[in-house]
Amino acid sequence: MKRALPVVALSIAGLIPLWRYAPSSGTTTTTEVAAPASTPSSSSSSSSSSSSPSSSASSSATASQVVQGSTVNTSKGAVQVEVTFEGDKISSVRMLQQPNHPQTTAAVPKLIQETLQAQSADIDAVSGATITSDGYVTSLQAALDAKG
Repeated sequence: MKRALPVVALSIAGLIPLWRYAPSSGTTTTTEVAAPASTPSSSSSSSSSSSSPSSSASSSATASQVVQGSTVNTSKGAVQVEVTFEGDKISSVRMLQQPNHPQTTAAVPKLIQETLQAQSADIDAVSGATITSDGYVTSLQAALDAKG
């Protein structure tokens, strides 16, 4: 009997956060998350500073192409990306639709950064936002397929 009271009290205390948890209401938000200005991560600092003027000149010579991915409906909400290409290279990714959820908001910059580094849809999911990450990858792959 001495152990029963603390066990019951601690069990109730552990269940209170579960009872108070309010999942997202399924609403989606449209946010603009732009990629950093200097996307090449493999170049050294000396070469990036010397190539800055030439990269802006080459980007004006090379037409950029903007492609929208398909809208993926997940259990957390709709996910859709927009990819900007400079030639065959992904220069930026923007979320057109994303679930209104704290984990998603934290995961989006990580997903975009990994996309710019990998230059493909072959990226890892972000821990805590697996459902959104899967929707992001699906929409991103649709945009890459649409570009051809």
